[in-house]
Amino acid sequence: MSLSDISPARIDAAIDRALAERRVVGAVVLVAQGGEIVHRRAAGHLDREAGVPMREDAIFRLASITKPLVTAAAMRLVEEGRLDLGAPATTWLPDFRPALPDGTAPEITIHQLLTHTAGLSYGFLEPVDGAYHRLNVSDGLDQPGLSLGDNLARLAAAPLSFAPGSGWRYSLGLDVLGGVLEALEGRSLADIVRDRVTTPLGLVDTDFTVRDAGRLAKPYADGTPEPVAMTDGMRVPIFGTVARFAPSRVLDAASYPSGGAGMAGTAGDVLAFLEAIRKGGAPILDAATVERMATDQVGTAAETQGPGWGFGYGWAVLVDPAPTGTPQAAGTLQWGGAYGHSWFVDRANALTVVALTNTAFEGMAGAGAFPAEIRDAVYGRERQALAAE
Repeated sequence: MSLSDISPARIDAAIDRALAERRVVGAVVLVAQGGEIVHRRAAGHLDREAGVPMREDAIFRLASITKPLVTAAAMRLVEEGRLDLGAPATTWLPDFRPALPDGTAPEITIHQLLTHTAGLSYGFLEPVDGAYHRLNVSDGLDQPGLSLGDNLARLAAAPLSFAPGSGWRYSLGLDVLGGVLEALEGRSLADIVRDRVTTPLGLVDTDFTVRDAGRLAKPYADGTPEPVAMTDGMRVPIFGTVARFAPSRVLDAASYPSGGAGMAGTAGDVLAFLEAIRKGGAPILDAATVERMATDQVGTAAETQGPGWGFGYGWAVLVDPAPTGTPQAAGTLQWGGAYGHSWFVDRANALTVVALTNTAFEGMAGAGAFPAEIRDAVYGRERQALAAE
């Protein structure tokens, strides 16, 4: 399938429609094909109330876009022979022993933490009267100043959803992994990711802290007739429950570096990281490691992004496009972030798309499906032809 006719006008129309319908406040969209950026756009507002326009080098709270970066750091340690995917997390975190409802506390491996098969969960996926909320477990998006030790203790007190290895559930596994990496290296996760990933790639704006707060995008939550400015403690409905946010978290140096949601960065930095992965991993990972990360580890029954999607290390993997209705090719990697982000890498078509917004959850998985609109605009006629077949 040729994508040489990618239309900037089509992509801009999708962005303009989301802005005009007041579903998204601001966005930065970058599209690269064959290693060249074929479209770039900053649109809407960085800060609507102050009238500050969006800028391409805006810094966003990345939420779960943190996960691939932390995963890459972990896989580099695997390459170095310092981390064993089959080892139990208790090797480094002896007190982290969450139990099943019957009281048994099975071992959880590094592989299970990375693939969300450990039996852990997220508060925003749990009932509002469930254990995660009663124990005040942080999803890594709220509670500025909370320590990792305190949050892991709360998480360990919540029952496992299933026996490790027997199911798939999106989870705080990467936060636990962050604790493992800190214990292994004897230093902060921020330093580990900086040394293993962001510095080698020259990603100067992507970190667990914000170097230039003047470029930090103001966050918004879905609202009617337009998104509302997000404040600390805000609870945003999603999946029948709520996600708790504290935008000030990333500005509080005492906040633990959440391996699943704690980083901030720019669309350009995210694109540079994903392009390094698409091209084989250099200079941060070996090509064989990237192939391992891009291989489904959990099976499509997990439906990690819907039918046909499995999960590798760091992202969902499209195994079978047939039931999805997507124009993306098999082997596509994809994920997003709760503050309003999406990205995908269609490796078969040498295509990388990054769409960061400041609007949760529309920019990630809202009713208006902004990520799908951008995706379809990129593929254009090819998607229509695919749907007709």
